[in-house]
Amino acid sequence: MKHKRLNRDGWGFQYYPYFQMRIDHEIFHGLACLIRLTDGEKNYWETPKAGRIQVTGAGMTWLELIPDLTNRVITIKYFPDGTHDFERKQYPAPVNVNYQPSIWYVDVTDGIEFDENGIAVYIDKYLDVIFTPEGDVKVDDRDELDEAYKSGELSAEQYNAALEEAELILRDLCSDIPKTTEWCAQIRQLVEDKIAGGEAIEMTFGKREE
Repeated sequence: MKHKRLNRDGWGFQYYPYFQMRIDHEIFHGLACLIRLTDGEKNYWETPKAGRIQVTGAGMTWLELIPDLTNRVITIKYFPDGTHDFERKQYPAPVNVNYQPSIWYVDVTDGIEFDENGIAVYIDKYLDVIFTPEGDVKVDDRDELDEAYKSGELSAEQYNAALEEAELILRDLCSDIPKTTEWCAQIRQLVEDKIAGGEAIEMTFGKREE
């Protein structure tokens, strides 16, 4: 299984601020990480309901959440604050006008570590859940999970745990997407308040991998 750093330095962004902090609040207990994309071209994915969706580009913000007692990394890819792509004709009325998500990408994980610089690292367990405000919901990379199990890379226990976690993600996050949108916006505000307040949090600048 691959180990992936939460500062996403493998994506090719350059010199972007990355914040990492612990949140303990009635709405969320866990690790929160935030990336502000300061450069880079816009990149898009295609989905059945939302159509062409933006996933990268200068001005976007990625919020990454690792709730306690789960095996998931929730990444919310936000449009530049206060906006969304008006070409997305089915985009719902914003739940929060400041923080409007383009897409959620949820990685099923096999644990969290920290590297020598204190950056959170998750162990990728192949399976992902992807969804949009318009109602697209997809469980992705099941073939990679199956292949890892067949090859012996994953035990039966690890394999079944990944499937169970995906089902929990569908229940917890995808059964009421507007509710999830509001929950994520509330957590993002907590993160933004911590950053603005100058609290002692991890903050680094990413750069392009050579």
